[in-house]
Amino acid sequence: MTPPSSAARSTTLKEGLNAGWPICLGYLPIGMAFGVLAQKAGLTPLQIGLMSTMVFAGSAQFIAVSMIAGGASALAIITTTFVVNLRHVLMSSALAVYLRAAHRGLLALYAYGVTDESFAVNLPRFNARTWSLPKALVVNHAANLTWFISTVAGGIGGRFIPERALGIDYALIAMFICLLIYQIRKLIHLLTAVVAGLTAVGLALMIPGNTYIVLASIAAATVGVIIQRTMMKRNPNHD
Repeated sequence: MTPPSSAARSTTLKEGLNAGWPICLGYLPIGMAFGVLAQKAGLTPLQIGLMSTMVFAGSAQFIAVSMIAGGASALAIITTTFVVNLRHVLMSSALAVYLRAAHRGLLALYAYGVTDESFAVNLPRFNARTWSLPKALVVNHAANLTWFISTVAGGIGGRFIPERALGIDYALIAMFICLLIYQIRKLIHLLTAVVAGLTAVGLALMIPGNTYIVLASIAAATVGVIIQRTMMKRNPNHD
């Protein structure tokens, strides 16, 4: 295989950064908010940086920090974050369709950088057949680097910020709301989101811990597929 030219590499880098900069921009305040919260929970900047490098999952890191602050055991923290991150199996399954011919080493590098935000940016472009693995890697790891820098910066500056100041504990929730809004393009998307929200709230009142997140996601996805297939059977031309 002929290695890509410098012009091709430059184009790949440019297109990847053009697609990924909104993620990076969003990660700056959220990452700093996480760093502040982690510092308040007793983590050092080094520990925060290691967590952001080894885990790189915003929701799992926020949950882990809250459990650390609450005195939870290591087993409880690992189990909870594992269950919460099971959604990555669903995201990876959707992406795998477009990456069957990719080298396993590159797939492992790409899989490391899959997050809710990079998934939301990369999947529509893969669907449109206008995307490639190198460009997706740029998106993932530009976001990764931004997340690492912002979380460590938040950890360093956290000692100067009063706890719960500026609404930083709401930053992650706000980010997910924005991601949801940008992904709702059809009625089926809205219905699936409503089912997921209502199911999550109902299960949260009945089930302790955070397993309700995964259960609600699976239930909503199942309902969405059933509704979509029913609509397609009734109207084959339905989009």
